[in-house]
Amino acid sequence: MTTWRRSGRWFAVLAATVVLAAACGGDDTEGAGDTTATECDSLDEVRLQLQWVAQSQFAGYFAALDEGMYEDECLDVTILEGAVDIVPQQVLATGGAEFALAWVPKALVSCQAGADIVNIAQVFERSGTLMVSFADSGITSVEDFAGRNVGNWGFGNEFELTAAIAEAGLTDSVTLVAQDFTMNALLNGEIDVAEAMTYNEYAQVLEAVNPDTGELYQPEELNVVDFNDVGTAMLQDAVWAEAAWLADNEDIAERFLRASFRGWVFCRDNFDACVEHVLNNGSTLGESHQRWQLNEINALIWPATNGIGVMNVPLWDQTVDVATSQIPDLAGVDIGPDAYRTDLAEAATAALEEEGLDVTGEGWERIDVELVEGGA
Repeated sequence: MTTWRRSGRWFAVLAATVVLAAACGGDDTEGAGDTTATECDSLDEVRLQLQWVAQSQFAGYFAALDEGMYEDECLDVTILEGAVDIVPQQVLATGGAEFALAWVPKALVSCQAGADIVNIAQVFERSGTLMVSFADSGITSVEDFAGRNVGNWGFGNEFELTAAIAEAGLTDSVTLVAQDFTMNALLNGEIDVAEAMTYNEYAQVLEAVNPDTGELYQPEELNVVDFNDVGTAMLQDAVWAEAAWLADNEDIAERFLRASFRGWVFCRDNFDACVEHVLNNGSTLGESHQRWQLNEINALIWPATNGIGVMNVPLWDQTVDVATSQIPDLAGVDIGPDAYRTDLAEAATAALEEEGLDVTGEGWERIDVELVEGGA
């Protein structure tokens, strides 16, 4: 498992230049464009478990680490890389990390299985899941899936799709095909429509050469079905913590969220520098792919209806409705109000607003990103 951990540079400099406070706290100081530093005599050590390997999906956390934002909040944060055999919410529930990133439906299954974990920040307000097909297939809606071979990843990633198929009354007329985490089956014509994330697999198609033109595929050559438009989208990347740990560490959790949100604001407003942070933390994907990915990740966060990380309750309710109708382990389960809390994220965003930071990003717009073959 790869880990990222920032050195104690900030604390050492601070110790040499200021009179240390007796504990975390004290007056904040703000400089133009700088984060607000908090005086402290020690750094609280915490671990963040990612869902996957280093990529722009986690850019805000890498930025917060490398820009010293966690240290400014008296935190010594170690970021734990994910892998195919790592389940973040299980790592969290077994004491392997203090914070974990996980999709809401997957975490709810773990909760039902006995994991006492709580969603403390819903960072992604929108789903990044698409269904992608070639334009000449004529597939422009879920209804057009009838009689088609429809790819999906499984592993809990399929429920937005199965809910949409059920709502369209097509359960018996769609052939679901196991798809790997590439777009090869679509490119090779083995399936008619493929599951893709806006920030990853969709870009993989646009990074491939169309053999008929000798050029990269273009967006107009593809059709997409967006589950946010269909109405079966489910909330994805959220910050989770173990409930018993939270009971004694709410201050640490709030500071962690404050620094993490500041990292995401940085990535919104300092695009190029943020991509560099991702690349410097060991991404195996190329720069153009990571630029595309950050652009699309920003679109899942901004604009943030209630401020970054603060739950959009109607979308939570939609997620729960889809989850309890589609996931066998959650069938008939009453997902109670204790599955998430908003107070810590609200306090974090309020503090950032007091610093003058924009926590809603209402004016944010995508930038133009040029992909190259293979995403290099």
